[in-house]
Amino acid sequence: MSILIMLMLAAGFLLLAWSIAAAPGAGMPRAGENMPDFALADQNGALRSAAEFRGRWLVLYFYPRDDTPGCTEQAAKFRDAMQEFVALGAAVCGISVDDSESHAVFARKYNLPYVLLADRNGAVARRFGSLLDLLVVRFARRNTFLIDPQGRVARVYRGVNPARNAGEVLDEIRRRRP
Repeated sequence: MSILIMLMLAAGFLLLAWSIAAAPGAGMPRAGENMPDFALADQNGALRSAAEFRGRWLVLYFYPRDDTPGCTEQAAKFRDAMQEFVALGAAVCGISVDDSESHAVFARKYNLPYVLLADRNGAVARRFGSLLDLLVVRFARRNTFLIDPQGRVARVYRGVNPARNAGEVLDEIRRRRP
């Protein structure tokens, strides 16, 4: 009996390890491809779609969880750079698998002036190759997508550093603007 339990635990561990490591970024859109479509509720419960951001730069950053240290740091860096993003004609949206209520609390607590989108079932994160699905729990991987005004992926940032991500994206928009 104990051998069976050990084998089941080992199989579970291997499945978990495979799930964590398996093809991070599989299905991730590449630079030059059209942005995957989405329609998600924001922190106020309003439905927001990809179409409303056409005609301007869009920063979509996926993050694991509201109000955790790395996510808070990344959110604050985007908040602190928001005037620069707006001056460059860019919108910023954070996306996680948290719900709208959690996003609302997070946005109020840290005075986040941009949209946070609730991807409860992880479908949008999956379309962006940014879902970490551990069967019992799901997280968005910390990836950022810069979308050009025509709705095409301009640049993909995989496994970003929360402290540097906002600055890297700002630099890229400045570089690409006429």
